This record gives sequence, structure tokens and C-alpha cells, in this order.
Amino acid sequence: MAIRMGMITIDCTNPRELAKFWTAALGTEVTQDYEGEFLILAPADGGLPLALQRVPEPRAGKNRVHVDFGSDNREAEVKRLVGLGAKEVEEHEVPGLAWTVLVDPEGNEFCVSAKAQ
Repeated sequence: MAIRMGMITIDCTNPRELAKFWTAALGTEVTQDYEGEFLILAPADGGLPLALQRVPEPRAGKNRVHVDFGSDNREAEVKRLVGLGAKEVEEHEVPGLAWTVLVDPEGNEFCVSAKAQ
């Protein structure tokens, strides 16, 4: 028997507030809200859900795991996400791949990548 991916969960201090950013960023909606302690944001196409889980402390240090997103137009997508409340941290490029590291409004890191030109 093998396990399968069920969802990706982000720890945060205010799941309902952070859901405003992630639903706008991903085009998802909150499909389950467990008294504001645990929210599930599901894509309409049935893709992998994102969950937000309340923890008592703010993020400290670097994420040990982060989510990577792809885009055909990385620069435009980064600009859109910054407009929603993300902050750009740094840019990286290796032969064939470029990515931007961002943080969400609670400081959780994620990346947007595209094939390098």
C-alpha cells in the first residue's frame, strides 16, 4: 500500500485572514472551515487542496518545506502576487530555470518559477 498526497498545509496565526490572500492568489475558495482553526481551500478543478492551520507562534526561521508554483509569465505573476500582499524576497536562475522566492502575508516562503529564456 502506498500513501498519496492529500493536501498541503501551511501553519499560520490567523487562518481566516491568510485565506484572503491564498484564495485570491490561487483562485480557490474556502470549502471547509473548522471554527477558524483549520481551513481547507479547494480548487474548482479538483486539484490538490491547500489548508491553513492555526498555530500559536509566528513563523521563525526559514521554512523547512515550501510550495513551488509554475507560470508561463513569472514576472507578471510575481507582480500580481505582490499586489495581493506577498513580498518578493529574491530571484534565482540556473541554466534552463528561473524562480522568484516570495513570502505570503504571514512570512511563509513560496516560489514562482518558469523556464529560463
